[in-house]
Amino acid sequence: MGFDISALLNPKARTLLGLDISSSAVKFVELSANGKEGYRVERYAIEVLPKDSVSDGTIANLDVVVDAVKRAWKRLGTSTRNVAMALPASAVITKKIIVAAGLREEELEVQVETEANQYIPFPLDDVNLDYQVIGPAPSMPDEVEVLIAASKKERVEDRVATAEASGLKVLVVDVDSLAKLAAFELIERQLPEGGRDQIVALIDIGANAMHLTVLKNGQQVYAREQAFGGNQLTLDIARHYGMNQEDAEAAKRTGNLPDGYETELLVPFMENLALEVSRALQFFFTSTQFSKVDHIVLAGGCAAIHGIDEAVATRTQFDTLVANPFANMVLSDRVRARALLADAPALMVACGLALRRFDTA
Repeated sequence: MGFDISALLNPKARTLLGLDISSSAVKFVELSANGKEGYRVERYAIEVLPKDSVSDGTIANLDVVVDAVKRAWKRLGTSTRNVAMALPASAVITKKIIVAAGLREEELEVQVETEANQYIPFPLDDVNLDYQVIGPAPSMPDEVEVLIAASKKERVEDRVATAEASGLKVLVVDVDSLAKLAAFELIERQLPEGGRDQIVALIDIGANAMHLTVLKNGQQVYAREQAFGGNQLTLDIARHYGMNQEDAEAAKRTGNLPDGYETELLVPFMENLALEVSRALQFFFTSTQFSKVDHIVLAGGCAAIHGIDEAVATRTQFDTLVANPFANMVLSDRVRARALLADAPALMVACGLALRRFDTA
């Protein structure tokens, strides 16, 4: 799932690292094939970014981010320099169109450009444009659905420049939401009956925002973003213990906090998070024909908090699990199982990008 917005090289049969630059960290994942359908986690690394070095998906401090990418890549201990990266969904305009089946490649490109002219509010010379044929159009056998994606060239160049300054080569530029869905497919297989015909709420709680994506049979039926994230807990710690934000974030990650931290700050934060999840689901129920979900899957850094799945399940009364796209993968001896289990919910995008190595298109 996903596509090469920058029309860069096909990663087929090449070693490729998934590189996710989020608002809070640089994350690398490398996968290899293990048997016919299986994967092996070769290595991964996470390097925390200083506050505001990435803002609203834009790299605000290139030098700082490049240094973090270099450190993370060095820790990986790999010789691979090819990467797949993702743009934030907010930087990409996507649109599904219906076209006649059986068009030649050149005819399809003309059709895509014509449609893109209608939907994209910038001159086409200023954008990177790509498309992917999804499959037959529902209820129209002689037509196919095509997904168009466009991003301003400067947003793509932003990511490519960061990689190149770090000594890496970008082969694929994807969209973070699509990379996340590629990783979600691995989680869906872990659900009863492979999640078939079930309504699944994927809730990604990052540093600054909570993204709800509701899926049925791999198709998105609803999406919503709320301004709530792990930074709220960092601010609570900073205020409560008189720390600056950087020290509070470090203490939160290492768990190096006084005895009263859990009852005074962590438990109230978890309850607040569960309430925000419940609110997001209520918006979904009131604006669609749905009245329940079969499963809630928690992703993002906050999903690693011990007991958060129970807090959300208690509040919402829906089956809740923590995202782990690596659950059925073999681990190399460089990867510690316990550490990966804790980091897995935050590695959804990096995992989805690493999967691009196995694209057959």
